[in-house]
Formats: sequence, structure tokens, C-alpha cells
Amino acid sequence: MSPTLFSPLRAGALDLASRIVMAPLTRNRAPGAIPTPLMAEYYAQRADPRRGAGLIVSEATAISPQGQGYADVPGLYGTEQLDGWKRVTQAVHAVGGTIVCQLWHVGRVSHHLLQPDHADPVAPSALRANTKTYLIDNEGQGGFAPTSEPRALHRHEIPAIVHDFAAAARNAVQSAGFDGVEIHGANGYLLDQFLKTGANQRQDDYGGPIENRARLMLEVTRAVADAVGHDRVCIRLSPVTPANDIVDADPQPLFDYLVRQLGPLGLAYVHVIEGATGGPRVVDGRPFDYAALKAAYRQAGGRGAWMVNNGYDPALAEEAVASGRADLVAFGKAFISMPDLAERIRRGGPYQGLDKATMYGGGARGYTDYPALPA
Repeated sequence: MSPTLFSPLRAGALDLASRIVMAPLTRNRAPGAIPTPLMAEYYAQRADPRRGAGLIVSEATAISPQGQGYADVPGLYGTEQLDGWKRVTQAVHAVGGTIVCQLWHVGRVSHHLLQPDHADPVAPSALRANTKTYLIDNEGQGGFAPTSEPRALHRHEIPAIVHDFAAAARNAVQSAGFDGVEIHGANGYLLDQFLKTGANQRQDDYGGPIENRARLMLEVTRAVADAVGHDRVCIRLSPVTPANDIVDADPQPLFDYLVRQLGPLGLAYVHVIEGATGGPRVVDGRPFDYAALKAAYRQAGGRGAWMVNNGYDPALAEEAVASGRADLVAFGKAFISMPDLAERIRRGGPYQGLDKATMYGGGARGYTDYPALPA
């Protein structure tokens, strides 16, 4: 019998009650980069695997002060931050949920006002991203502003970033109580910037050929696996998304190479964004064969679960799981307005939309006040 969205799954060290995943969702509600009790309530509302997510991937969480790129997003490098996250994971576990923490360094997608000592953001090359970040002014009003000009990382600085990823992973699992970690290697952030030709013009051993551009992501993945165990490590990739002004001249051989290197590492899952993040599943002028990507991973010995993301409604998600095209399906914005999304899928609805005005920043409104169906 073919699996369904509601079939259980073992992904590495993660025992999941269903194939329905809550995707990482930045909500900008962590003042001082510290998770709040309101965040614990928000995640717990969505964590019951019978009604909500079989797995929650936390909002992207900065591995260091330098890794911050948006106002009021959480971190993993201070005691108060870890205590705040511990309240979140305890609340999730109390209702039977499973949660992994997404590890984030934004690279050039930042603003000097968010950086230590108002320094320039860092990147593989000194190329500004034509995108915006989220700032909060002195009156507490949030809004979007263009990113700052970055500086290119010096070769001797790169090992410290690898170390920061590993340290953040240990903090997440050993101190904050997460069940695992997901490395954010997608959407035009630092690891993706090193990977893709549109952001990486380096001439050293982290630039140029595919093997060099993939080096940092692979070094980070191995270091994180050493820190917390390979079966608690996951990674997110976005081969062709234009998010945050990112592009690669020839993504198919690049990502086929990358997943072949990831295959032997024993990861819990690989999380693939198909198409443009939050947009069309097929990007004009950027064809990509996702079936070939998965095949390359399996042929290289990759046994981790295969998670798909972007534009999946319940019917498409069911087809992906039943056909074997995917093991897990991530839903993003649907989980904002429907904390009991799994229950609604099981019942065939009703579905409710979200208030876009409250997506970023603010308090409980548009965060913890979306109604669930009666039990």
C-alpha cells in the first residue's frame, strides 16, 4: 500500500507521526534575538502531530551576531536565547511534537544597522544583493529597506563561520532541546551565495569550479554532523529560486554534484525548494530536473528522507507522497493561518487565509489568534 500524508516515517533520528511538515517561517517576533513565551505558544499550537505538523522546522535562527540579517529574528549564540528556545521546545514536546532548528547565516542579505558595531555584512564577494531586509525604527515601527553593500570574506575568516555553525548546532540540540537541526543552504543566504556564480566571484579555493563553490556548504555540513550526530542533521536547498537576487549559470550539474557529496553523510533529510521560493514552481529560463537530483542523491548512497516544498496544496502533496516522489511535504504560509492544518486536510477543509499585514513583527494578532477547528 502506498504511503499517505498521514503515514508515519523515520527520518534519521526523527520519529515522525505524519509526512506533513511546517516549513520555516520568519515572523520577526524575537526582540533582542531572544525567543519569547508568545513564540512558545505559537509553536505549541501547531505541534500536535494529530492535528498539526508531524515535524516543525523552526524559523531561521542566526548562528552568530554576524549572521543576523533581519530585525527581531532569534539567535542561538547567547544564554538568554537558548533559555528562550528551551521554553519553545518544551512546549512542543509537551503536546507530542517534533521540532528541528534551522541554522542561518544571511551573508550579504543584511544591513549594517543589524551588524556588530554597524560593520558591513559579509559575503563571498563584494556584490550587493538587490533585495530588502526588515528593520525596526526607534519608534518601534517595522519596514523593509535595501540591503547594505557587503565586504568579501577573507580566506582566514571562513573556518570561524564553519565553527559557528557547529557551535550553534550543539547549542540547539544539547542546550535548547531541539530534536535536530536544518542547515539553511537556500534562498540566497550565505551558503547559497558561495554556491552560486551570481554571488561568488572568488579566485581562491572557495570560488570558480563547482567543487570549490560547494566547499563551504560541505564543510559546514560535516562539522554540524560531527557536533550533533549525522542522523539529526538536515539541509535545505533551492536550486533555481531567484530569492534575494541569487542565480547560478548552470544549476543542474552544480546541485547534482552537491547531493552526491551529501549522500554518504547519513543526513536525516534533504529539503528541496522547487521553483521560486513563495512563487511559481517553474522559473522561466531556469529548467531543472528534480527527479534527476533525487536520483543522484540516492545513487550516491543518500538514504535521508526527501522533503519537497513550494506551492503544494493537499492534492499535490498526496500525489507526491503516494508516488514516492517525496517522503515529506513542507507547507509554509498555510501553517500561519491554520495551526491545525493536518486536521483540515484530513477533513477536506475548511481552509482559511492569512492576514498579510501581520506576517512580520507585532504581537499576538495574526500570530497566536488564528482559530482552530473544534476537536
